[in-house]
Amino acid sequence: MKKASEYRKHAEECRALAKQLPEGPQRDQLLEMARTWDNLANDRDALVQKHPEIAQLPDKDED
Repeated sequence: MKKASEYRKHAEECRALAKQLPEGPQRDQLLEMARTWDNLANDRDALVQKHPEIAQLPDKDED
């Protein structure tokens, strides 16, 4: 499972890409993706608050 900071990094990348586009559906889609990444980060933070032991688990990518 990824860390909240990684999700927030993805969100910021989406916002940076969106800034490079004119208003329109592609920009809106990137901003929606950023909101989704932010929501995942918030969910991850809430999960770790309830279950701190999860924060100690390695990412599957690290195996």
